[in-house]
Amino acid sequence: MVTARRGSKAAGMGSSPAGDSDEAQAPAVRVLKKYPNRRLYDTQTSSYITLADVKKMVLDGQTFEVRDAKTGEDLTRSILLQIILEEETGGVPMFSTASLEQIIRFYGHAMQGVMGDYLEKNVQTFGALQSKFAEQSQGLAFSPELWTQFLGAQAPVMQNLMGGYVEQSKNLIEQMQEQIKQAGAMFPVMPGMPGFGGKK
Repeated sequence: MVTARRGSKAAGMGSSPAGDSDEAQAPAVRVLKKYPNRRLYDTQTSSYITLADVKKMVLDGQTFEVRDAKTGEDLTRSILLQIILEEETGGVPMFSTASLEQIIRFYGHAMQGVMGDYLEKNVQTFGALQSKFAEQSQGLAFSPELWTQFLGAQAPVMQNLMGGYVEQSKNLIEQMQEQIKQAGAMFPVMPGMPGFGGKK
């Protein structure tokens, strides 16, 4: 990973970009500007930073947004996806090829919104469980066995967290199916997606 270069300007860049001095006055949301040369400028520290620095902000729980320096377009999701891509290709991948293929098949499908909400809710639930596990296992080394025991004790909690969402998803799917029936349409075939009539 490229090391951060906080507290100093990159060689040859000269003074801060116009207008950045005002934004460096500790804004409520930390603003990062992305320039055409693909460099990221942190308006809070008045310095150029790397994706490694942005990743650290995420790990530290800092609130920030990335904006195109010229158009003001929100590029936050794009930058976060770049970080995920680096982690997936340079480290130990979290997603298997099969899981990525399944996710891709949902794009453009009627179930795309439901799938997005489902993934987000599960990630949030897992994060909450991870934080609780860290609190209860202070001083103990992590092990798969310890994690399994912890999850077993959290079954009622997980049911409460997910129960309401599962019911909402079920109702949403039923409403979508009813609307499709009324319109005389059918779900499009999704190749390779179990339960949708497609085959690989």
